[in-house]
Amino acid sequence: MAKRPANPSRMPDASCRIVVLHGPDAFLRAEHSAALVRVLEQSHGAVDVLHFAGGSSEAADVLDECRSFGLMATHKVVMVDDADQLIKEESRERFERYAAKPSEGATLVLRSSRWHKGKLDGLIEAVGVLVKCEAPGEAQAVAWAIKRCAKRHGGVLTREAAELLVERVGVDLGRLHSELGKLAAAAGLSPCGDAVPIDRALVAEFVGVSREESAFAIQDAVARRSAPEALTNLRDAVERSRESPVLVSWACMDVARKLHALACAGRGATELAQAMRIWPADRQRALVQQAGRLGPAKTLAMLEAAVAGDHAQKSGLGRDPMRTLERLAVTLTS
Repeated sequence: MAKRPANPSRMPDASCRIVVLHGPDAFLRAEHSAALVRVLEQSHGAVDVLHFAGGSSEAADVLDECRSFGLMATHKVVMVDDADQLIKEESRERFERYAAKPSEGATLVLRSSRWHKGKLDGLIEAVGVLVKCEAPGEAQAVAWAIKRCAKRHGGVLTREAAELLVERVGVDLGRLHSELGKLAAAAGLSPCGDAVPIDRALVAEFVGVSREESAFAIQDAVARRSAPEALTNLRDAVERSRESPVLVSWACMDVARKLHALACAGRGATELAQAMRIWPADRQRALVQQAGRLGPAKTLAMLEAAVAGDHAQKSGLGRDPMRTLERLAVTLTS
């Protein structure tokens, strides 16, 4: 088989005999795998796809499958998940020998969240490709979401909506893909049959913020002693983001604990806030200032109320979890 120079940006194609898909993004690994199968089907017609689990398979069995002829199709795809568990020191030489002379009738796809570099990489690059599958940056995720919405759902996602979506969901492409399907269905079609654009308001209505954002929003409202804001954020966390009332109660207790510790620290509050890893800087300053205004006695009362509310949530003393949270929010901000 003719060998080619390595190309880091190259994607898997029908000429690849070995493909390595490695990195933490399982969604991207699955997407590249599906795209490769489609390309091979265009080139060979029907293909056989066989799956092996790296942790429970033998190297000899996987490589024998690559070398054997398919019964129905002219080409086969042999996929190995958790490939790093299969290609270890004792079996690596087997794969190196295979990579030096791979079967023309098979494409070996090695998928893994981790990959250990070595001599095998150079042999694979001569007959295939290694693709790193990791989450993109925020700007790339926004662009991806806009294109994905148009390609998969025939929808129009505005840039402002895409930015809010990434802000709330993060750069996990699997989660973005799932939310896009929900948003496209919610937007629907216009009377003339065109897709209704997905705008920022629709994203705000249908996509809850992440657990971390929910907790920070609640804590910020409590720190500012804003009852209306705290109540709104509590309802958003439970009803829209589907957070457990117990977790929301913990967020309230956590901010009360921090405020009391900072209030007791006095002039050393800023250093303590840094030691407590309160970030970003504006949240740190806000908590330090509020703790100074409230003082140890008031923040202790807040902490005691938060602990009592948390106990009520976990013990079932509060029959209505939402009402228990609302009372706690009012107590903490009054």
